[in-house]
Amino acid sequence: MRKIFLVICCLFLPLILTIGLTRAVAAPVVQITIDGPIGPGVSSFVVRAIEASQDREISAILLTMDTPGGLDTSMREIIQAILESDKPVICFVAPSGARAASAGTYILMACHIAAMAHGTTIGAATPVSIGGGAPSPGGGQPQPQKEQKPEQESDDKSGSKPKQAPTSKPGMSEKILNDSAAYMRGLAEMRNRPVDWAERFVREAASVSDSEALKYGIIDYREASIRHLLRAVDGKQIDVKGTVWTLDTNNSEIVRVLPTWRDEFLAAISNPNIAYILLLIGIYGLIFEFSNPGFILPGIVGAASLIMALYALQMLPVNYAGLALLVLGLALITAEAFVPSFGILGIGGIVTFVFGSIMLFDSDLPGFQVSPYLIGGLATISSMLGLMFITMAVRAWRRPAVSGPEGMIGIPGTIIDWHQGTGHVATHGEVWSAVCPENLKEDLKEDLRKGVQVRVTARDGLVLEVTPDNDEKPDNGDVK
Repeated sequence: MRKIFLVICCLFLPLILTIGLTRAVAAPVVQITIDGPIGPGVSSFVVRAIEASQDREISAILLTMDTPGGLDTSMREIIQAILESDKPVICFVAPSGARAASAGTYILMACHIAAMAHGTTIGAATPVSIGGGAPSPGGGQPQPQKEQKPEQESDDKSGSKPKQAPTSKPGMSEKILNDSAAYMRGLAEMRNRPVDWAERFVREAASVSDSEALKYGIIDYREASIRHLLRAVDGKQIDVKGTVWTLDTNNSEIVRVLPTWRDEFLAAISNPNIAYILLLIGIYGLIFEFSNPGFILPGIVGAASLIMALYALQMLPVNYAGLALLVLGLALITAEAFVPSFGILGIGGIVTFVFGSIMLFDSDLPGFQVSPYLIGGLATISSMLGLMFITMAVRAWRRPAVSGPEGMIGIPGTIIDWHQGTGHVATHGEVWSAVCPENLKEDLKEDLRKGVQVRVTARDGLVLEVTPDNDEKPDNGDVK
């Protein structure tokens, strides 16, 4: 019996060991993808995914990235989540042809392991202007500043001089540039990456390819794919908040985290083009509801759109002067319908609307500008509305009055009785006292008698002034 038991143990021992090994390497790798500009929606998704991964048994967090840059606040939220993570974060600039420009470079520097696919680039992390003022680590044209003395001495030793370019606002720009450089330098020091290149990314807007980044020690790996990268980092020991981690990623399953509907909704409304459209729908909807009370639907849609637009605008780099001009332009276009100025208010409103739209997101950040085609299209629609209001005003001005004292002028009537220049006239089913004009010719005065068709030329209180109108047919509504 004992021999049988030993035989069974020998047969099942390999299976038991295999199961144990499978469990040892089965801890998955969580993949989070950044594809596009880094804004509030992207930062919300990435931060939530990193925080949710802290309570899971995983080998590592893999952050794949292809971005031209983004907002400073969104970038810092992501970096803070990476630095506070209890699990190792691997940044991989992929696929081939991707880039981690500007804000993406900061994020790559913050990760425990940095890697790039073939044919990718990083760098150009110089802050750019937002709203005519505070810069942010986005894409676009950099504004390099003067180099500090330590850097100049270092460059002199190497025989090269740092690149310099003048700035329009040295005081504020230098403060923000120095802050960004110190932030990048601190991240590089934390991850044992070359500080000189970290400074050059910010101060000189330097960019490097994947092979150059590996050569200069900016990244740790250069691999063709995610699976190649996981095999390369397998067994590597890294320090995560004072704890040494040994990566076991060779056969790990890759679990991709997808954005929730909330993340997608936030990313959608924080798109400047969508926020711009929502703002216009909100304003026009409320104007229509207030001018035509009782429709309800325009008011509900307008209020909801305006609330979503304001929520999006508070997360975006908004130029409030542009926002004020935009609202003023819409108000002037609408005022044309209520205070006809024969085009003055309408034209002024359209010009103000266009200038406000251009200034609304005064930013060089990629993905955070309103499309000029959208501005042109909506300006055309607003112009058509303004033209419609002007046309309605001109037609109303030319149309004869239909109420009040002026509304009686020109209407036909029939004399009921007449004596010595006064009498009564029936018109539109009513009987009015009537007189003839004092300057009326005598032969025409003689024509005024009972049954004669007349036309009203003036009104004084309850007395009409009439003259003969032999061309008019009798009024069917006359009192006989």
